[in-house]
Amino acid sequence: MAYKPVGLLSGVVAGAISTAIVRQVWKRMSNEDDPPTALQREYRWLEIVVAALVQGAVFGVVRALVQRGGAKGVQAVTGTWPGD
Repeated sequence: MAYKPVGLLSGVVAGAISTAIVRQVWKRMSNEDDPPTALQREYRWLEIVVAALVQGAVFGVVRALVQRGGAKGVQAVTGTWPGD
């Protein structure tokens, strides 16, 4: 139960970190500030798919790292692993 607030906060933190990383990666890849969305018709399919792949990869990795870090922190404080 102690992990719930940590999990919620870590989700918000992971989202903010991921967004910042995706913007930087996309800016270096395309010289544009933000990756395209599927509803922006001025972009080709390839650009939309590559942007989605970059976003998915970054969000997945950052989320895993932040969640794992939060779980380790809860374990250090409470002595139990979340979910056990």
